[in-house]
Amino acid sequence: MTRIRDVVQKALTTGYLTLEAEDQLRQLLTTRYDLEDFNAFMTLQEAAMTGRVKQESRERCGIK
Repeated sequence: MTRIRDVVQKALTTGYLTLEAEDQLRQLLTTRYDLEDFNAFMTLQEAAMTGRVKQESRERCGIK
């Protein structure tokens, strides 16, 4: 089973969060997860806010 930290690591490595990965994160966040997954998600949030990770969903709707 995929973990939140796995999805986050891929996004951090590539610098890009795909629509599929966003959907996967939404699903994973509805299940039980541990502190490491929570911290990974928070790291991803910060990376997205600072521009280190681009989001496909924001590119599609023109949000920068």
